[in-house]
Amino acid sequence: MSKVVIINHPLIQHKLSIVRDQKTSPVDFRTLISEIGSLMTYEATRDINVKEITVQTPIAEAKCYDIADNIVICPVLRAGLGMADGIHKMIPSAKMGHIGLYRDEETLLTQKYYCKLPVTIADSTVILVDPMLATGNTAVCAVDILKEAKVKKIIYVGLVGVQEGIDQLQKHHPDVDIYLAAKDAVLNEHGYIIPGLGDCGDRLFGTK
Repeated sequence: MSKVVIINHPLIQHKLSIVRDQKTSPVDFRTLISEIGSLMTYEATRDINVKEITVQTPIAEAKCYDIADNIVICPVLRAGLGMADGIHKMIPSAKMGHIGLYRDEETLLTQKYYCKLPVTIADSTVILVDPMLATGNTAVCAVDILKEAKVKKIIYVGLVGVQEGIDQLQKHHPDVDIYLAAKDAVLNEHGYIIPGLGDCGDRLFGTK
C-alpha cells in the first residue's frame, strides 16, 4: 500500500491557516498556495532517484548527486496550477503536463475536457497536483489517464484531504504515494471538505 504523508511543518501550517481564512485576497491566496507547493516539494521528492556525479570545486573534486529521474509536474486544471507553479520553481528542469477535469455538481462524477502530456511521460516520474482530495474521484480519474499513457511512477501532492478521498485513491491506485498539508474531518452533502478552504480554483482566480 502507498504512503500517506501529512506534512505538518510549522511553515506550511502557518501559511495554510491564512489560506483557509475567507478574508484572504486572491493575490495573497495565489502567493501562499505557490509557497506551500514549494515547501511540500522537499518531502514529496524525497524518494526520487539520484545519480553520482563529480564536480570540480575551487579546491578539489567533490562527489555530488544529480536528479536521475525525468520529472513531469502535472496539475489538474484549474486548481492545481497554483501549487504546480511553486513546485516548478523548485524543479525548473521539470516538464509540465495538464489534465482538465471537472466535477458534475449533481452526480459528483468526474468529467474530462482536456489533456496534454509531454511525449516523454511514460519514462518520467509524475507529480500529480490537485489541492483538494475530497471524494477522490478526480484523483482516481487523473491517475487513470496517466496510467493509460504508460506512466509507472506517480506521486500525488495536494493541500487538504479527507479519509474518504484517501481511501478511494488507495483502493484504485495503491501504488500512488499521497502527500497532503492537512487531513480534515468530513465531506458535506455537496462533496466539499469541511472545514476545508472553499473552492480552490475560484479563490485562486477570483471567479467568485
